[in-house]
Amino acid sequence: MTRILAIDTSTAWCSVALSLGDQAPILRHELVSAGASQLLLPWVDSLLQQAHLKLSDLNAIAVGIGPGAFTGVRLGVAAVQGLAISCDLPILPVSSLDAIAAQLVKENSFKQVKPKYFAIAIDARMDEIYWAKFESSTEMNGLAKRIGDIYLSKPEELDLVGIEFLAGSAINAYGDRLFGKTKTPLPINALDAAVHLTAGGILDCARNDWADGRQINVRALEPLYVRDKVALTTQERLEAFK
Repeated sequence: MTRILAIDTSTAWCSVALSLGDQAPILRHELVSAGASQLLLPWVDSLLQQAHLKLSDLNAIAVGIGPGAFTGVRLGVAAVQGLAISCDLPILPVSSLDAIAAQLVKENSFKQVKPKYFAIAIDARMDEIYWAKFESSTEMNGLAKRIGDIYLSKPEELDLVGIEFLAGSAINAYGDRLFGKTKTPLPINALDAAVHLTAGGILDCARNDWADGRQINVRALEPLYVRDKVALTTQERLEAFK
């Protein structure tokens, strides 16, 4: 029985999940804002106790590596580094958008439309979005296949050519600005603004990666920083309002 612990703190939610082979995963997922640093490790202990397991009983630890909140991503990665080193466990790093896509394909709204190609776009703050394109797949245990890289751009630069479904927090944050390139909004039944990142999505991707042997050594674990600049200078802020 494969046992994988999954952790994500890259958003305002603290999220921990534990996979127990063919059994339903155990999940704890709560909106905590800045409180994840106080809750994460106690939650890990609680889930392990609930499953009557020790950390050393796990096969691997999965972690959301971003993109997301800078401090939150670093918190999750650092916590997992400590846990993995203590028991010499391999790591399964998962990007935020891949995990959201894994959750989206299970949603009824998505299944009703049955899109071949779709996009995930999330609010990156600073008037920007993180986004990526995906292809629905009958392989990969039902998970979607990402097409290309994860991008950071202005909302108007989102490329929706050929896209039949759009999901993510950017929909509520930026609305019609997301359709600046295509000029034509997608129909309401092809939008899902509610789906968001959880450790359950991290776990779905991680189990597929584990089956394919894509685990890494903890010393190779790094956050995924799509944005290399997290603040504007005073002059840049002034120019933005001109």
